[in-house]
Amino acid sequence: MAIPDFQSIMLPLLRVAGDNKEHSLRDAVDALGKHFGLSEAERTALLPSGRQAIFDNRVGWARTYMKKAGLLETPRRAIFRITERGLELLKGNPLRIDISILEKYPEFKSFRTLRHEKGPEEPSLAPADDSTPEETLEDAYGRIRVNLEAELLERVKICSPSFFERLVVALLVKMGYGGTLRDAGEAIGRSGDGGIDGIIKEDRLGLDVVYIQAKRWDTTVGRPELQKFAGALQGHRAKKGVFITTSEFSKEATQYATQIESKIALIDGAQLARLMIDHGLGVSLVETYEIKRIDYDYFVEE
Repeated sequence: MAIPDFQSIMLPLLRVAGDNKEHSLRDAVDALGKHFGLSEAERTALLPSGRQAIFDNRVGWARTYMKKAGLLETPRRAIFRITERGLELLKGNPLRIDISILEKYPEFKSFRTLRHEKGPEEPSLAPADDSTPEETLEDAYGRIRVNLEAELLERVKICSPSFFERLVVALLVKMGYGGTLRDAGEAIGRSGDGGIDGIIKEDRLGLDVVYIQAKRWDTTVGRPELQKFAGALQGHRAKKGVFITTSEFSKEATQYATQIESKIALIDGAQLARLMIDHGLGVSLVETYEIKRIDYDYFVEE
């Protein structure tokens, strides 16, 4: 069974509160998980950010929306209970509670149209579909990220070979390899020895080294190229290498890398773009959005 959307959760949640007792959100999540017959994997599946379970997030927003409509109230932190309005709605035996039902209440309608001084082209804070605000935001971020990765990789592919070498150096240094940028720059591009493009320190102390192969290619990197690189590593009695390409690795090449004694990390074009974004290389920050929650401890009066 798929994880229910937050609108499908609202009626079961209101029924949980229909006993007119106080409930914690955690207890409600557990009860609703059993109600929907969710597996452990479905219960613990996380949002893309990895910071919260999807089901917990949707139950939380189902509670928030019904609170905005006056169906639930929160007498104290993390505790909610049904209101007279909520009891009245349950008495009517509704088949479903969704946005169209909640919009019958003026308080919720005001919440939905809240603009917070936004421009006319900006969307409402509340989602129009079955996604929670966090899911809507993360979905938008994901789409922006995918487009950026594609554009970034295309730009890398048309840069000169020497620029690509410098890019590889800068990325590895940002990832913690190579000691200083100057040390790394002196190492990369000097070897030219049997499939090795350069050597870089594994750490700032230089206790070990990593051998580099960098290919600004459009064609797939096959097993022969990996074999050539692995042979070069053996010739230097080296056990660690990084093979970076702007294209991709064949299935045979990927399997070969897992079967040999030397440890070779494979970074294809897609991963290269992701690493560049994660480490702030070749990209610039356009905007930052902070998501904040109420600090209930602040309002505790001694």
